[in-house]
Amino acid sequence: MSLEGRVAVVTGGARGIGEAVARVLAARGAAVAVWDLNLEGAEKTAATIQEAGGTAIAVGADAADAAAVAAAAGRTREELGPVGILVNNAGITAYQPFTTIGEDAWDRMIGINLKGPFLVTRELVPDMLEAGWGRIINISSSSAQTGAPAMAHYAASKGGVIGMTRALAIEYADKGITVNHVPPGFIDTPLVRQGPVDVEAVAATMPMKRAGQPEDVAHAVAYLASDEAGYVTGQTLSTNGGRYLV
Repeated sequence: MSLEGRVAVVTGGARGIGEAVARVLAARGAAVAVWDLNLEGAEKTAATIQEAGGTAIAVGADAADAAAVAAAAGRTREELGPVGILVNNAGITAYQPFTTIGEDAWDRMIGINLKGPFLVTRELVPDMLEAGWGRIINISSSSAQTGAPAMAHYAASKGGVIGMTRALAIEYADKGITVNHVPPGFIDTPLVRQGPVDVEAVAATMPMKRAGQPEDVAHAVAYLASDEAGYVTGQTLSTNGGRYLV
């Protein structure tokens, strides 16, 4: 599943799932633009890719800000070329009982997790339309599939990502562009480690008795980004170790 000659954008690529996705896509030959609000982290990811012989640049960008997205896209095109692969990974999470969620917290969650993918996709899809080829992979969440206590705003934002995925898949199905989403299950990332979760205890409840690793998600993304997945669109590639079956 070579990605030679493709240019990929990975948002939220400074750490965790995004970092793994960027590394795996680069290992398969893609030139990768690592976008992240944390420029220092994005630079570390890009440096890791370069040290392994791949092509990558780091771009500091707020994926939920239209002007920042346009600037990031301009730099990416200038340095790497038109974008053919987009991985909408940037996002936040939070744990808060429903009745305590304020409007600001709700709006921030929706703004980053749902508006962000909208803005980035809107900016980059013209490259794919012009090329007659494109791959859009949205990182959603198993929390939107199963529901999750104290995460109503997070689950709602990721549910919106799933709905947008399906709508765009139909809209662009005859344009050579596929749009799919990957809902990770319980993945051991820095973001999860920062939450009020006992990672080892939760992992023991999973069917595989372990947490997933960022690379598990990255390889699913790489498949969906490939030519081999050219007849796969609007689909859910759950990467959850059996946590949710559909």
